[in-house]
Amino acid sequence: MTLQSMTGFAHLEGAAGSLQWTWELRSVNGRGLDVRIRVPAGFERIEPEVKKAISQRFSRGNIQATLTISRDDKRIEATVNQDVLDAVIDVAKRLGDSIDAEPPRIDGLLNIRGVLEFNEPQPDDETSRLEQTAILDGLGKAVEALAAMRTAEGEKIGEFVNAQIDGIEALARKADADPSTEPENIAARLATQVKMLLESGVELDEDRLHVEAAILASKADIREEIDRLFVHVEASRKLLADGGAVGRRLDFLAQEFNRESNTICSKSNASSVTAVGLDLKVLIDQFREQIQNME
Repeated sequence: MTLQSMTGFAHLEGAAGSLQWTWELRSVNGRGLDVRIRVPAGFERIEPEVKKAISQRFSRGNIQATLTISRDDKRIEATVNQDVLDAVIDVAKRLGDSIDAEPPRIDGLLNIRGVLEFNEPQPDDETSRLEQTAILDGLGKAVEALAAMRTAEGEKIGEFVNAQIDGIEALARKADADPSTEPENIAARLATQVKMLLESGVELDEDRLHVEAAILASKADIREEIDRLFVHVEASRKLLADGGAVGRRLDFLAQEFNRESNTICSKSNASSVTAVGLDLKVLIDQFREQIQNME
């Protein structure tokens, strides 16, 4: 499966008879899938189909789907609102019984607000069905165009993230090869410190001091953290190779990478290892920033 970014845009235009339609799809980052739909009045009936088409294609991202329409047929129909007209005539009759006035004229009645209404002619059922089919077919093409853009962006992000994973592995190997991480070097450094304390003239429990030194030596060993970094590196590479919606799982691994780098910095007893730990943290932050854009 391919990798996908959560950002993308698609614009598609089409026509069905006198109807001109345009779909615009915009996608940005989101924790889950949030589909928002905007359609003109009278087209609300297609909203469930729009949401279904988008939900079947994407699993994450905030997606805005906007439909705009216009008609080549500019004919306007004039219709009389019979209810309003009847009410006006009824009032005129009642007033005519009370005052001496000319009977209402047709032009005067039509000038009364609400009596005459102007509307675009409404398509018949068959025309509406054909228009809806064309609009939804266009949506399907727009969805695929959005998916293609998200895939292209996802491939670029994947290349960058793979390079970051290579960098994390290289830094882990650098820390692993540092002489200060060798058990014998840790033991020798602590033995020297214990000897200095014993020769300082301060009364100390020698046996207790050696026990504490052994505990410190164990805590200073970063072998376990380095091994876990290598495991996370392999897991990240496998996720990227498998493709699909891997953003959440990569985000979890980013947290694990960060935890190991923090522990390496806290355990470090050499400036060279501390520097590697800090470089790891910078690279991991960049890694996490990039995968926030992945589906």
